[in-house]
Amino acid sequence: MKNLLLIFSGPSGVGKGTILQELRKDGNFIDSVSCTTRSPREGELNGREYFFVSSEQFKNMIERGELLEYDEHFGNFYGTPRAFVEEKLQSYDVILEIEVNGALSVKRAYPSAVLIFIAPPSVQELKSRLIGRGSEDIEKIENRLARLDYELSKKGEYDFVVVNDNLMEAVEEIKSIIKAQRAII
Repeated sequence: MKNLLLIFSGPSGVGKGTILQELRKDGNFIDSVSCTTRSPREGELNGREYFFVSSEQFKNMIERGELLEYDEHFGNFYGTPRAFVEEKLQSYDVILEIEVNGALSVKRAYPSAVLIFIAPPSVQELKSRLIGRGSEDIEKIENRLARLDYELSKKGEYDFVVVNDNLMEAVEEIKSIIKAQRAII
C-alpha cells in the first residue's frame, strides 16, 4: 500500500496542532522532522524535534537539492529534508505542518501530496484564540495577524480547506479526506 504525504497549513492559532494531535491517535502517521540552524532549546533532541545543523551545512543541503522546501524565520533557517520524508513514506503516512509557501513548494516536488488548509471560522475568532492562549505578547500576536490575509489568499491553491469551527468535526472531515485519498492511490 502506498502512503500519503499530508501537508497541513493555516494561520497561527487556528488549531493545527490540536487537530493533528487528535488525528495521530487513530492513524499510521509520522511527523516529518525539519532541519534548522537555530540552537536546541532545553529538552529538545537532535532528530526528534529538529535536525540541528550549522548555517554552512544548511546552505550545502540547499545547493545539493536535499530540501523539499526551506525558509528563514527570525534569522534562522528551517527546511524539510527530502531523504527523511522519502524514507518514512515507505512505511507511514507522513505529516508536514508547514507554512503556505513551503507547502506549495513541496506540492511542486510531490504532486501527489495532499494539501489541507486549516481555516478559522472568522478573523475575530482567530484573534480571540491567539489572545486566549496567553503565550505571546500583543506585538507577536499582531505580527501573526499581519500575515493572515496572505495565508488566507493562498488557501485556494490547496486540495482541501477545512474550517476549524468545531474540533471533532474538523478531525472527522480530515479523516474522510484521507480515506477518500487512499481510495485514489
